[in-house]
Amino acid sequence: MSEDQYNRPLEPNPLGGSIILFVIFMVLFLLGLYIVQWVDFTNVWQMAALIFLYAAAFGIPMTFLARNDTGSQHRR
Repeated sequence: MSEDQYNRPLEPNPLGGSIILFVIFMVLFLLGLYIVQWVDFTNVWQMAALIFLYAAAFGIPMTFLARNDTGSQHRR
């Protein structure tokens, strides 16, 4: 492994891609809010869809799309 791979500067996300991703995940979040009005706690699929949409709206961007360099000083 090259030492240079850990010292690369972080490149910013392109604006167009960031806007598209924001719109996609905001739609997921708003769809989850819309599903809340039908939750009656007698059908498991409504709550499962709600949990999935909220997890997708927050979990995917925070986990997989974040530009996190925490701990970079400890990798050397």
